[in-house]
Amino acid sequence: MPSYTIEPRGPFSLAAADSFAGGFPAGIGGGSAGGLALVLAFPVEGWVDSAVVTLSQAADDEPVAALVDGTADPEAALRQALRSVSLDHDGVGWPDVGVRDPVIGRLQAAHRWLRPVCFYSAYEAVTSFVIGQRIARRQGARIKAWLGERYGDEPTLEGRSYPAFPRPQRLLETTEVPGLATEKVRRLHSIAEAALDGELDTERLRAMPRTDAIERLLRLPGVGPFTAEGTLLRGCGVVDELPGDPMTGEAIAELYGLPGPPDAETFARITDAWRPYRMWATVLLRVGLERARPGRSYRRG
Repeated sequence: MPSYTIEPRGPFSLAAADSFAGGFPAGIGGGSAGGLALVLAFPVEGWVDSAVVTLSQAADDEPVAALVDGTADPEAALRQALRSVSLDHDGVGWPDVGVRDPVIGRLQAAHRWLRPVCFYSAYEAVTSFVIGQRIARRQGARIKAWLGERYGDEPTLEGRSYPAFPRPQRLLETTEVPGLATEKVRRLHSIAEAALDGELDTERLRAMPRTDAIERLLRLPGVGPFTAEGTLLRGCGVVDELPGDPMTGEAIAELYGLPGPPDAETFARITDAWRPYRMWATVLLRVGLERARPGRSYRRG
């Protein structure tokens, strides 16, 4: 079983990732959270097999230990696992954002320098968004779990198996999925075919200009602007982009004491101070507000 030691660049807390959104695996993908480790189970891009990766950290800012099993390409699996907790990026300059912007600085201190937790791949992101359209989040998580148990690989770690979301070729085998309309199943098939054709390569999408990546994603059936943007930002793990929905403006209004959502000039002035970590700051801002006011809902653009 290959093992690795990763030295975080900048402050990093695996415990903060563990607590992200109350424990992320049910929504993000297969695996388990809790204690001092995260166990991540997912299809490895290239779609030959699936991996199980465990990440552990003795204390904040200490090295992260990784074990990889179940795949013929452990290096690729490790890259996906690190990308999913934003540990693939250089965060040395992340504290500087908090110095420039005291609101972000307070949130960084309160939430242990939280970095975004992302989907394991663009493929898992877009399928998750399509599954979750117009149904409750809990129902979407149950459907993903059912698909993993029925059609996913079960890579093992220390004798325990962890169902992963189905690889694209296995997703194409589905005919009926409990809780999903036939049209949604057809859309999932189209996404699986696009993944097999290389249209959803995560690193390639992340390297594209934003407009080009969004345009490519919008070609997929069932993918509108919200899903395309979510797939790029949270499926590919970009760092210095801003979402186009109104939620960030609403969060800024509350946490910065503004009478309402900021105008374009004010929005640009505030968010420019977050460069080159604007996406990290946006996620931290929303997490901070949601935890301070549990149950608060936002509009979706």
